[in-house]
Amino acid sequence: AAVSIDLVPLVTASHKLRLCRLPRVAASHELRLCRLPRVAASQSAVSISPPSYYSFLLLLVPPSASFRLLPVGDKSMDVLSIAVSPSVFGNFPTKISDCFSFPVRKRKKANNRRFLFDSANRFPNRFSLDPKIQAIHLDEVGADKPESITGLRLKDVDWPSPSDEIPFWKREFNTWDANSEVPVHIEKDSDLLHAIHVTAEMAPIAKVGGLGDVVTGLARACLLRGHKVEIMLPFYECIQKGNIQELSLMSTYNSYNDGNWIQTNAYRGIVSGIPVILIEPMNQFFKGDDVYRGSYNELEAYLFFSRACLEWMQVTGTQPDIIHVHEWQTGALPLLYWDMYHYLSLQKPRIVLTIHNMEHYGECRQEQLHKCGLDGSVYASIDKAIDDRTIGHNPERLSLLKGGIVYSNSVVTVSPTYLNETLCSGWLASALITNRDKYHGILNGIDTVMWNPACDVFLPANYHAQNTSGKKVCKQYLQKGLGLALEGNASNNHLSDRVPLVVCISRLVAQKGLHLIRHAINHIEEQGGQMIILGKAPDSRVEREFEALANLHNKGSTVRILLMYSEELSHMLYAAADMVVVPSIYEPCGLAQMIGMRYGSVPIVRKTGGLADTVFDMSDQSQPEMANGFVFEGIDEGSLCRALDRSFSYYREQPIEWENIVQKIMQIDNSWNKTAGKYIDVYNSIRVR
Repeated sequence: AAVSIDLVPLVTASHKLRLCRLPRVAASHELRLCRLPRVAASQSAVSISPPSYYSFLLLLVPPSASFRLLPVGDKSMDVLSIAVSPSVFGNFPTKISDCFSFPVRKRKKANNRRFLFDSANRFPNRFSLDPKIQAIHLDEVGADKPESITGLRLKDVDWPSPSDEIPFWKREFNTWDANSEVPVHIEKDSDLLHAIHVTAEMAPIAKVGGLGDVVTGLARACLLRGHKVEIMLPFYECIQKGNIQELSLMSTYNSYNDGNWIQTNAYRGIVSGIPVILIEPMNQFFKGDDVYRGSYNELEAYLFFSRACLEWMQVTGTQPDIIHVHEWQTGALPLLYWDMYHYLSLQKPRIVLTIHNMEHYGECRQEQLHKCGLDGSVYASIDKAIDDRTIGHNPERLSLLKGGIVYSNSVVTVSPTYLNETLCSGWLASALITNRDKYHGILNGIDTVMWNPACDVFLPANYHAQNTSGKKVCKQYLQKGLGLALEGNASNNHLSDRVPLVVCISRLVAQKGLHLIRHAINHIEEQGGQMIILGKAPDSRVEREFEALANLHNKGSTVRILLMYSEELSHMLYAAADMVVVPSIYEPCGLAQMIGMRYGSVPIVRKTGGLADTVFDMSDQSQPEMANGFVFEGIDEGSLCRALDRSFSYYREQPIEWENIVQKIMQIDNSWNKTAGKYIDVYNSIRVR
C-alpha cells in the first residue's frame, strides 16, 4: 500500500540507523499511520500511544538510538530493507533511484523489497527535515519469533572462487524491477507527445554496445516526463522471451521485400518498464545466436525492418508525433517515409535521426535499396544518398546514413564535442555542413535506474556516496572470484598495501585504442596494479591477438582478459574498480566513464568527443570544481602511461583525498533526465501541431 508519515528528526551526516524487527503484520491487515512528535537529538527513542487500529511508528533518531517499527497486535512484520534519501544528509534528492539502500537479509531468504524514504519538500537547512515515506512494501515470511538486528549490515557474502563450477557472474540473482526504482521527483511536461524509437538495439534484451543503453535510457526519461514512448525492435531469435513482460502477439500483417510480401508478426511487451513492439518476419531475417553476424544479409534485413515498421504504423493507423531512428540500420526509414508512406496514410510523424557513431555508414548498392521498394537510382546524387567516396567509381554506392541525414527533419549526435569534430573531418562533413541548421549535439546520459550501486542486484554489497564501504567488498569479491591477488597479500614485490584495480569494459575495435589497451596491460602490471578487460572482438585477427594475451596473462595474479560480454559481470566490474580506463582514439560520447563515476570508479580517458565533455583533469587549475578524473591528449603510449602514473600516485599517496573524489563523482548527475529535455525541445521544434 502507498502510505505516508511525517518524520521530524534532527539528523546529521554522521548519524547511523539501526533496525529492530518486531512481529509480523499479516498482508490483509490495514496499516494506518500516526503523526509523530518532534525527535530531539538528545533523545534515545520516542514512542507514542497507538490507537486501536493497526499502526506502527517510524522515526529517524541520533546515532545512539535505534530505528524502530512498533506494530500493534500479536502478529509479526518482517522488514527486508530500508532506503534512505540523501535528504537525511542535507542533500535534497530528485529521484528514488538516488536513495541509499540498506538491505536486511535473513539467513534463508532474501527479498529486494524496500522502504523508500523521500523528501517531499525543500527545507531551509540540513537540521530541519521533514521527509515522507512514499511507499512501504511488507513481506510475509512467517517468522516464529521476533529477531533483533544489532546494526545495518552488508549482505551476507557468498565468496566466489575461480574453481567454482558456475562462474560467480552466472549465479542466480534477484529479479530487477525497473518500476520499483523509478524516480518520483521528475516534473511532468505540460505539452505531451508520442514518440516511437525504431532501433536495432535495446538494453538489456538486445544489447551489443552503447546504442542499446542510450535507447532504453532516453525512452524511460521521456516516459517519466509524461510522454507516450514506444520502442520498435527486430524480434531477434536470440532474445530471451522470459525477459519481456506481458509478451503477446498483437497483429499479423504483410510487409514488402524484394518483390514479395512477407508475413510479419508484431508482438507487444514491456521491457524495463518501457513498451516495446517486436517485429518478426516469417523468413530467415534476424535468426541466429547473436544480435549481429547472423547467416542472413544484414543490410537487406534492416531495409526490410525499416519498411515493416512504417507498414505496421499504416495498417494499424498509428500516427506518432515523432519517429526516432538510430544509426545506419534504420537510415532508410526517412527515405521510405517521405517518398512513399507520407503519400499513403502517414501524415503526422516527423523524423529524428541520432548518429551514435559516424564510422558506420550503411554502404548500400542501388539494387539493394530496390529490394525495399525504392528506386536506388533516384538517390544516387550528391544532394541525396550517394557515398561521396565512390563518386566516379564503378559502381557508385549509396550510404543509408547520409540518406538519413538528408531526409530526416532533425539530426542529433551524441555530444557537443563530437558534433564539432564531425563538422571538421570525415567524408560526411559536407553533408552535415549543408544540413547544419538541423544538426544538434546532445550529450548522452546514463540510465541511473539500471545503473545504481545503492540497489544493484548484481553486486555482493550495495553502497552509496555517503558510505562506500560496500565498494571495498565488491573489489575483494572480484579479486577472489577471478583469482587476483588481494590487497596486502600479493607475491609481487611491487604491490603495496593499496593495489589499484583498473577496469576496461569495451568492444575490442580500433576506435577504442587497441594499442593503448595492450600497452596498459604491461604498464599497470609493472606499476603494481591490477587490470581486468571485458569485451569481445568482432574482428577475428584482433580476437586471436587478445586470446594470445589472455593465455599469457590470465595465469598470473594481476591481469584478467575476458573475451566475452556479460551484463552481470560489467556491473560487478564497475563497482569493484578503482579506475576505469577509456583510451579511445575517437569517442562520440562514451558511457563507460559516466557509469564508472556512478559506481565510484575514477575515469582515465583520452580527451576526445564525449570524453572531453564529461571528464576534467584533476590538475586543471582553471576549473578545480569540475575535476573528476585523469585526462591525456596524445594517442601514444607515453601519454597514457603518464595519466596512469598520476592516478596511481594519487590513489596510493592521498587515500583520504581519493575517497573524497570517489564520493564526489558518485554524486555527479549524468542521468538521462538531465538531457532528455533537450531531445524534447528538438521533438517540439519539428512536430506537427
